[in-house]
Amino acid sequence: MRTALPRVLPAVIVGVALLTACGSQRAGAPGGSAPGDDAGRPRMPPPQELPGDPEGLEKDGVRITGMSEAPRSGDPAPATVGFEVSNGQGESFTYTVTFSLVSQSGAVLSNTDHTVPSVGAGRTVAGTVSLDAMRPDGLDSAHVRIAKVRRVPTEEAPAETGACPSSGMRITADDGDAAMGLRVVGLRLENCGTGGFRLDGYPLLEVLDEDRTPVSGVTVVRGSGGIATVTGFDDPPQPMTLKPGETASTALMWRNTTEAGTPVNAPYVRVRTEPGSRPVMLTPELDLGTTGKLGVRPWKKDDPSG
Repeated sequence: MRTALPRVLPAVIVGVALLTACGSQRAGAPGGSAPGDDAGRPRMPPPQELPGDPEGLEKDGVRITGMSEAPRSGDPAPATVGFEVSNGQGESFTYTVTFSLVSQSGAVLSNTDHTVPSVGAGRTVAGTVSLDAMRPDGLDSAHVRIAKVRRVPTEEAPAETGACPSSGMRITADDGDAAMGLRVVGLRLENCGTGGFRLDGYPLLEVLDEDRTPVSGVTVVRGSGGIATVTGFDDPPQPMTLKPGETASTALMWRNTTEAGTPVNAPYVRVRTEPGSRPVMLTPELDLGTTGKLGVRPWKKDDPSG
């Protein structure tokens, strides 16, 4: 029997940790709650459930606790959403949550990704996020729901900004490109350290499912592997040394074709520059269909002139 979800709190103070018991803390990501005096801060009413979507307010340890009035047509003010992230695991995780602003009928008006870093084991973080979307003409009400939750071990989280990782390397992924079932996601490596870093060949990849366990039946091929003809994918690898501040790039390519068999959806990829190097877990959202194949382009040093 399915367990009913707990009722939403009647109100939430913007930017204040709602839990007073030991183990709660504030959200530390940009756009989250900030410490300080709470006097005079507005209160948000509890969010409304969408008809037929009772679970939209809570997913994978993330719970929406309140929402300010959604913007009306022509109103530039964003909707503000209060939330909590609870980590019931035995290690620290960095969460990326996709919040959707939706109409009464369930049509998605906007999606907003919000990252909450370093939520410790057994800890709960409270924060807020702004959903920048104006209400269309004729829409009487709007709702918010959690569309997706991704989490990676904090030790493997990509450091897009801030201090350089101890490895001296910063690895990030772009938003990707999709056309006619073909997907390409670029990866970028920056030498943010103080010494030279040698690359020769391809990144080492491990494809992971929603539980961050290795996916069987997927072959990582060097080059295009017959997936498609894309510039650069079948170029021979060139040895290179990245000086501090220099960058190199590679890319992943796949198709989401579905034929006989069970489609494979693998949200995560663990990336290493070489055997034994510090891994970084990225979230390219691999919808591999039944193709069972992921192509990878060799590293190429970026031209600083663009």
